Amino acid sequence: MILQNKHAVIYGGGGVIGSAVALAFAKEGAKVFLTGRTLPALEAAAKKIKDAGGDAEVAVVDALNQQSIEDHLAAVYAKTGSIDIHFNAIGVVHLQGIPLVEMSTEDFYHPVHTYVTTNFLTTTAVARYMIKNRSGVILTITTPGGLLANGVAGGFGVSNAAVESLTRNLAGELGAYNIRAIALRSDAIPETVDNGSHAIEVFGHRAELMGTTLKELTPHMGEGAILKRPPTLEDLGNTAAFLASDKAKAITATIANITCGSIVG
Repeated sequence: MILQNKHAVIYGGGGVIGSAVALAFAKEGAKVFLTGRTLPALEAAAKKIKDAGGDAEVAVVDALNQQSIEDHLAAVYAKTGSIDIHFNAIGVVHLQGIPLVEMSTEDFYHPVHTYVTTNFLTTTAVARYMIKNRSGVILTITTPGGLLANGVAGGFGVSNAAVESLTRNLAGELGAYNIRAIALRSDAIPETVDNGSHAIEVFGHRAELMGTTLKELTPHMGEGAILKRPPTLEDLGNTAAFLASDKAKAITATIANITCGSIVG
């Protein structure tokens, strides 16, 4: 087990992506602390982890509220003596599908403000504990939207680019403390739609504006990728677990390409 005796804090731990990555961490021996705003979803994710033989605790935490984040981390650190892994997977419903020239400032700025703020708050709060121990791994998640000239994505691509930049800056500042920071750039994962992710609302509306449905689009995800398939939740979880482990101790300040080759470089 490559994460034995590690402690991981997951924001958005009751969501589809957060719970999948948490499960992967737990299978590799980490104790996971699942946080989110919806207790039943957190408890369901924790049960799945425990049923698989893992160790999980849950707490209601608002990942956009600094005091809520700080209070939870203080309790975790007092109990464990270390916070080894950070992963923020909160999802934000936002507007896509209309041109920027027709979008309001509020609709454009909403995903930018929310994703950047939560990642700034959680990464810096966790980093302060990692500095004490001179060890840790900060993982964030983005999409190809932060890289591509992607039409009608609203502010989502800008938010992704900002999170990637934040991650690189954290790596540069924290490397002297043996803390690594890596962004996971995953393309669309059909399972997130199948399992009730916020992506249903975001991309369902976008599909409607395109004159189709999300159900019709999902089977075609990944067709243009080199591997001719989209990434899976298992792909994402396994990659995250590896990057969080000491086996990846030379990797930092980079963006992990988990797209099955839909983007190259």
